[in-house]
Amino acid sequence: MNTSTRNLSLTIIDQEKFDQLHDASLYLMENVGMKIEGARALKLLQDNGALTTSDGLTTIPRGLVERALKSVPKELVLYTRDGEPSMKINNVNPVYFGTHADQLELVDPLSGNVRKFLRQDTAMMCKLADYLPNIHFILSVGMSSDMRPKVQSQITFLETVKHFSKTINFSTNNIEALNDIIEIAAIVADGLKNLQERPFIFYLCDPIPPLAHPKESTEKLYICAENRIPMVYMPYCMMGGTSPMSFAGTLAQCNADVLTGLVITQLVSEGTPFIYGSMPSVFDMRSTIGSYGAPEFHLLVAASSDLAAYYGIPFFGTAGCTDAKVLDEQAVAETTMELFSTMLSKANIVHDVGVMDHCNSVSPELVVLADEIIEGLKHYIQGVQVNTEELALDVIMEVGPGGHFLTNLHTLSNFKKVWYPSLFSRNMQNNNQSQVKGKVKEKISNIMESHLVPQLDKTILMELEKWSAKLE
Repeated sequence: MNTSTRNLSLTIIDQEKFDQLHDASLYLMENVGMKIEGARALKLLQDNGALTTSDGLTTIPRGLVERALKSVPKELVLYTRDGEPSMKINNVNPVYFGTHADQLELVDPLSGNVRKFLRQDTAMMCKLADYLPNIHFILSVGMSSDMRPKVQSQITFLETVKHFSKTINFSTNNIEALNDIIEIAAIVADGLKNLQERPFIFYLCDPIPPLAHPKESTEKLYICAENRIPMVYMPYCMMGGTSPMSFAGTLAQCNADVLTGLVITQLVSEGTPFIYGSMPSVFDMRSTIGSYGAPEFHLLVAASSDLAAYYGIPFFGTAGCTDAKVLDEQAVAETTMELFSTMLSKANIVHDVGVMDHCNSVSPELVVLADEIIEGLKHYIQGVQVNTEELALDVIMEVGPGGHFLTNLHTLSNFKKVWYPSLFSRNMQNNNQSQVKGKVKEKISNIMESHLVPQLDKTILMELEKWSAKLE
């Protein structure tokens, strides 16, 4: 597992602030209530002490939250398509990154133009992500423009699982697609039991802020929990639009929504894996977008990761994305700031690497650049170790005042510990024009030509082809 070990950390929410935010979230759940739809989830809540008022709001007692927090797993292991451990989330607090298998639009790496995302592009995105060492999972969304909306999610997942050997995060356009994809994933895993024991998939599901959990969301939670498929529950709030125009109020509201999802999953199947997600961004009053590059967004994502850490629940973060339309100075500045913030935070699984134009498009070039930036930041977050070996007093004594370390055996043994970038320049004499974009394009071209994604077993491929034929 190629992961990042944090020896530095950023704490935004201390114990006192956590206690206040936790109490505020419980107050919202117990006194304001949630708009919860979906007969199965609602009945389950009511059978366990939740009350639904005449105006359709359901209040959830804190006892249910406390019970859910006790039963939810504190460690999560996700696997590759072939059943090998890929991402291990625990109190060591590692961080893993993922990009998209599809999106509404693609920033074409050959032409540089933005165009509609096509089914055939999924294979390219998967191959790229499969090769890059700092991309640990891919998100299959179901947005390709050249497929029928009803089967977009299923077909995108089929394309993804055929062309990607690591872990797959997925979301679906409807409930039927979720059931289909679990069935398809079970074929790849050689049975639902194997899929449950070594999950190579995890699901992404959202409530609708503020404090609304429609049938689509609660039923998806229910299906994942009864099948024991790991899932993310992630409210996307926009301050001033779908949450209060305050940091603390937005965090409390998002937290209440996440805890509601947690309660439902644990009532369905105690001990089912659950991942805390939160996207508390800003509603830009000038453009009316929910910003993906706003510094406030990534401050609150880091703060939310603190909340999840206090609960002991894995956290699903957001970084490596931008509001920019094309790969420019804004895109690189926002991407770098976000990656730095999230790598200092307590986020575990971080999505949206390479996403542009406030989540309208994905850029293969930005994914490659982000992979390089992550590699550099891994050397930053290792921190400074102080011990006899690292102090190297004997080496300093050996070289002595006025000497140099260039030919010392200690240098020969250790010089590769520092980072040597592959895309960024440290030449003695640099060119007058940037060479980075050319190197990125060349790297993408080389990956497409030379990287081979391991093929699935022929028997499995035949079963997947049957699914494709049925859907098309």
